[in-house]
Amino acid sequence: MDDEWEVPDALQPNPADYGFDLHRRLDAVVALKGLIPHDAFTAQTLGVEREGSAVLIDGKGLFLTIGYLITEAETIWLTGNNGRVVQGHALAVDAETGFGVVQALGKLDGIEPIELGDSRSLKLGDTMIVGASGGQGHAVAARVAARQPFAGYWEYILEEAIFSAPAHPHWGGAACIGMDGRLLGIGSLILQQGAPGGKRLDLNMVVPIQELTPILPALLRQGRSDRPPVPWLGLLAVEEEEGVSVGSVTRGAPAEQAGVRPKDRILSVGGEPVSDLATLWRAVRAQGNAGVPVALQLERGTRVLKLTLMSSERRLFLKAPRLH
Repeated sequence: MDDEWEVPDALQPNPADYGFDLHRRLDAVVALKGLIPHDAFTAQTLGVEREGSAVLIDGKGLFLTIGYLITEAETIWLTGNNGRVVQGHALAVDAETGFGVVQALGKLDGIEPIELGDSRSLKLGDTMIVGASGGQGHAVAARVAARQPFAGYWEYILEEAIFSAPAHPHWGGAACIGMDGRLLGIGSLILQQGAPGGKRLDLNMVVPIQELTPILPALLRQGRSDRPPVPWLGLLAVEEEEGVSVGSVTRGAPAEQAGVRPKDRILSVGGEPVSDLATLWRAVRAQGNAGVPVALQLERGTRVLKLTLMSSERRLFLKAPRLH
């Protein structure tokens, strides 16, 4: 992450507005760099060098981040605001929620963990801090702009995501901190939304911490959730005015094997009509767990096709992290 950038003063949180030591809280947010092999499954889509932030959540060097930063990472570096650098190990990535967990392999002195809070209490208009590594100058005093479902083109859906504004320019892995000083979520994306007068409003999508608390013990114990894996098709979907189309298919994945092609329009899943990304992914998951057959009705030019995909589990296509 570029050390020279700074959030404009007018958007930074004022330490006097909080009943906790803002600087000490933000020191728990460190820089993360993940190095991924060139032959990794996600190398082409996410790159081989990924940078963002991670948040210390316990006294034993456990850091929480957004999963795409460390997916298939062979090497991870954590850098504190004091400049100290230690190596980390990817303990777990949960594709369903989007969280990633890293164990520091050395000690970053002088920082204290942030306690996990209750993201269910966040309401429209509530204030919070979205902070990346680098302290107050890299933090935004934000508000909750929405609490609503979010569906991503990569077979991802959250039923109650947090949307915050103004948007943080370095959102990946940023800490969402509540007015009580506790961690309420982790920054995932930046999105644009239309605003009155034809203006554009930039928002961050934050994964709520309540998505983590039920699965954290299993992530630490075995590197993945205890929940049955959801069915994965291996396609990227595009939401358009006329419906949902296939943007691309992954080589060797169920979609390619069944004959799905880019530009196919997805009409239904298991007989349920599909109108947007959210209904698409909900319908796929409603078929059962990973490995279940998924019946698609597709429109290809003037033809209507029916294909059955034998779904798989996403993690089976990924390189497992290695402990150095």
